[in-house]
Amino acid sequence: MFKNVGIAGAGQMGRGIAEVCARAGLAVTLYDISDDVAAGALAAVDASLARAEQRGTIGAAEREQALAAIRPTGDISQLADADLIIEAATEREDLKIALFRQLDEVAAPSAVLASNTSSIPIARLASATRRSEHVVGLHFFNPVPRMPLVEVIRALRTSEATVAAVREFAVDVLGKTVINAQDRSGFVVNALLVPYLVAAIRMLEAGHATAEDIDTGMTAGCAHPMGPLHLADLIGLDTVAAIGEAMYDEYREPLYAPPPLLRRMVESGLLGRKTGQGFFAY
Repeated sequence: MFKNVGIAGAGQMGRGIAEVCARAGLAVTLYDISDDVAAGALAAVDASLARAEQRGTIGAAEREQALAAIRPTGDISQLADADLIIEAATEREDLKIALFRQLDEVAAPSAVLASNTSSIPIARLASATRRSEHVVGLHFFNPVPRMPLVEVIRALRTSEATVAAVREFAVDVLGKTVINAQDRSGFVVNALLVPYLVAAIRMLEAGHATAEDIDTGMTAGCAHPMGPLHLADLIGLDTVAAIGEAMYDEYREPLYAPPPLLRRMVESGLLGRKTGQGFFAY
């Protein structure tokens, strides 16, 4: 079983994965491009743990132990001791492939490399390494500490032992619910979700309804906990666009292609909650 976990990428998803691993009693190394970025990520994890303590889901001692279990670093070589490294970089194929090449160089030969990608085929990432049998998809959902699901994606050359190990890790150590997904862009959840989000954006773009009415229609009419445009803002409009591009590249189906409104918003830096403005203001 994995004991030392490395997280490569300290953005929103990487921080969340680091938090759940630390709360599970694991030693965590949280890597990003600089010590300052990694330290800032640790501060964000501390704030998340504080909120969990306020909700009563963890105690003060558990919060302190979890925070102490995370070591932030801007030096990728510090991941050398990890027996599982989870890549959580920005959803750009070129960045992820370059990072996988680096991780393959620094990781122990027996270490498993997992990707938290939302849409990029795992075989494509594995091809950047010399350990395809030890590369797997391990896709968490945002916010990681509160969302129970993890998708496990096996590429063509991923070994049965690797799949079994990451499933056991996700279920028995992290307490997550696991579903298996084929190595196809979008996997299970995003293959269903992204066309829905994109359809809502097209509806808004065409003037069929306001953003408020679209979301109210789905919350009050279909009992969804969140409307599609609020959900797109939560995910990040740049991430939604990147997933849509990757899925369109894979399937060539127009329903996956990001519409012009989404592209213009991303180009304008209107990315949703993380920038304070998307389809709604935050």
